[in-house]
Amino acid sequence: MLTPKARGALSAALFETMRSSDPRVVDVEPESADDAAIALWALFELHYRGFDDVEDGMEWHPALLTVRHRLAGDLERRLRERWAPYAVEGRTAAEIGSELFAYIEGHDGPSLARAVQSSADADQVLDLLRWRSVYHLKEADPTAWVVPRLGARAKAALMELQFDEYGNGDPERLHHRLWERGMEAVGLRADYGAYVDEAPLEALEQNNAMSLFGLSRALRGAALGHLAAFEATSSLPSRRMAQGLERLGMAPELVAYYTEHVEADAVHEQLAARDICGVLAQEEPALGPDVFFGAFTCLDLEDRFATHVLGLWEAAA
Repeated sequence: MLTPKARGALSAALFETMRSSDPRVVDVEPESADDAAIALWALFELHYRGFDDVEDGMEWHPALLTVRHRLAGDLERRLRERWAPYAVEGRTAAEIGSELFAYIEGHDGPSLARAVQSSADADQVLDLLRWRSVYHLKEADPTAWVVPRLGARAKAALMELQFDEYGNGDPERLHHRLWERGMEAVGLRADYGAYVDEAPLEALEQNNAMSLFGLSRALRGAALGHLAAFEATSSLPSRRMAQGLERLGMAPELVAYYTEHVEADAVHEQLAARDICGVLAQEEPALGPDVFFGAFTCLDLEDRFATHVLGLWEAAA
């Protein structure tokens, strides 16, 4: 994968310096939210698979870390401004898990899966798949950064969940490999990062939030709260997505990706809320509020993405 297309003065200057042999601090303000988002996405990507036109040693170059620190701090500030703080003190792991479930279930937002199930056409769904692929070709990777930062009980539960995400030892059953096969079967590119240049701002910010939480030790509570909200809101939408894809006659390989998540995520939500987040917040009470911050952020960013996509579909109707 090559560095993505710039979306403004900041990302243009940043990508040029990333590709150079002598990076300098980029002291350029972003022209837009898109400009900032693609710049931050690319800086985070240096910690994943990197870019073919950027040396691996640039991952920890101080000039690039300076820009990343600034953009990541701005993203966290904006995410926190949208959240109403939620206190968690003196609860057991089971009580925290139950509160987290109730917090997530109390959220009601627009549903892309319902639209795919009932009314979206094939071209609209293919657009959605391209935009979602920026996440689905990473899948559980952002959460993997959190593993060494946990105590034994939460770590063991997270590894149980992650082992399933990574195919229980079978490389052909990795969830991102199932996604690749589905993309190939419907005639879309399955290579990593293939559609990042098409991804709207809302999709980039979803991915950036996951990387921000996963890569920041101080935000490990938010990373796991995000995971819990994602898993708790995945099973029913996955069923609706599978039904919608079948309605449109799309490839069974793609349908299989979603049917895999109907049962898997119903199990994962219990692990994530009670055995991971509940235990973490009980053992490290100072992280309790961030668990709920992470859950809120997952739901809020999905609402913003769904609102954007449904708006596009309605305008084209």
